[in-house]
Amino acid sequence: MIFRQLFDATSGTYTYLLASRIGGEALIIDPVLEKVDRYLTLIRELDLHLVKAVDTHLHADHITGIGALRDSTNCITVMGEQSQVDVVSMRLSDGDRMHIEGLELESIYTPGHTDDSYCFRMADRVFTGDTLLIRGTGRTDFQNGCPRAQYESIFNRLLRLPDDTMVFPAHDYKGDTVSTIGEERRCNPRLQVKSVDEYIVLMNGLNLSNPKMMDVAVPANMRQGLAQAEIARLGWALTAEEAMAAIGSSDTVLVDLREQTERRKHGGIAGAVQAPYPDLAANIQEGGLLHELAAATGRRLLFYCAFGERSAMAVRAARTAGLTTACHIHGGIDAWKKAGGALIH
Repeated sequence: MIFRQLFDATSGTYTYLLASRIGGEALIIDPVLEKVDRYLTLIRELDLHLVKAVDTHLHADHITGIGALRDSTNCITVMGEQSQVDVVSMRLSDGDRMHIEGLELESIYTPGHTDDSYCFRMADRVFTGDTLLIRGTGRTDFQNGCPRAQYESIFNRLLRLPDDTMVFPAHDYKGDTVSTIGEERRCNPRLQVKSVDEYIVLMNGLNLSNPKMMDVAVPANMRQGLAQAEIARLGWALTAEEAMAAIGSSDTVLVDLREQTERRKHGGIAGAVQAPYPDLAANIQEGGLLHELAAATGRRLLFYCAFGERSAMAVRAARTAGLTTACHIHGGIDAWKKAGGALIH
């Protein structure tokens, strides 16, 4: 496995790049905007293909790099379903599995630092965001933080993992790079409390100043969505209501870009061809599934995904590949459901 722990000294942020092999699919966790060029250089050097950019929560101390990475690589952006970000490609809930080639991460909802905080567990390690730090825990005094919720997240979720599970946090300010669950249970001073009430008193008594970037970072991080309005302005988008009228027409092929786990959990639109977004480049080239469906028959490709971000990127790519009738459902299946569209499971 390829594993890189990258550091931004300004915000004390750790970013993690993972892949199962050189030349394969890669995933990045908690990227920082100012370091995006560095990430892209490393990705090229390792001959990787970035497919997912993930934030553990809405950060207050730096501006995330997930939007810039999406714009540079057409990767999927991922956050928890509780996040107040405007649009991401995929939203996870507790227990969901996130996949790239050769790797699987389990999402663990761990509110407390913020109300949208998630940790991500692999077989031998857990990426804890700001929930559990090395010899510390994330503050709980803003962004709907809650010391009681954090206690439950740490003591009843994270500390129940095997003791030898490696802990990789989103921040460290002392130079520590990794710990373990067992080590934190024994040595983390904030975890030596005897009750949830004692933990609440401890956290409420920290009296920390706000992060220097908070007033800039939080609003910026809430606006990461791809500008679907531009796709609509070009005439390459249908509203959910327009899509309902178009579906079933012999000149339209409905294409579901979501992953199998999303379709299984949320349902889909009847009659859609299943063509996951990571396979898009191959599918729209000559000889590919979608190219043959469109170019060979003259039919229009109507893409959809969860929230419209992947499908908007797919429209651009398909039209660049010569499939000039490609369009998408603005707002994705989320807009479809809000408009009363039927789903099958």
